[in-house]
Amino acid sequence: MKKFLIVILTALSIFIISGCSNLNKDVNNINEINKIIKISAVQAKEEMKDSNTIVLDVRSQEEYNNGHIENSILIPIDNLEDDAETKLINKDQKILIYCRSGNRSEKAADLLLQMGYTNIYDFGGINDWPYELVK
Repeated sequence: MKKFLIVILTALSIFIISGCSNLNKDVNNINEINKIIKISAVQAKEEMKDSNTIVLDVRSQEEYNNGHIENSILIPIDNLEDDAETKLINKDQKILIYCRSGNRSEKAADLLLQMGYTNIYDFGGINDWPYELVK
């Protein structure tokens, strides 16, 4: 009986350990699929040729008014959590994010990922944008 119990406990331990390791693999795969992709301004400009791509400015209204990328939409980072689901309806749509220097765009990208958005590209700050701006 003692040997039988040891065999059962060993088998159960192996099952639990392998189950946990598979769960970790699944979580890692999800993280690899849903991640923020950092791209350059040049790459972002190329991606903007696709009319289904959203260009998201997360700066303030004043900063946006002083100059922004053509066809970008403004959702200041402080409003992002409240406004994203009404302005960024398709969570699988490609979203290119920028701010002034890259700090807010990184935070916004992380927040959108946590909210379930899956196709996030961070191209940093408008300070590094070598193309025309709309004023």
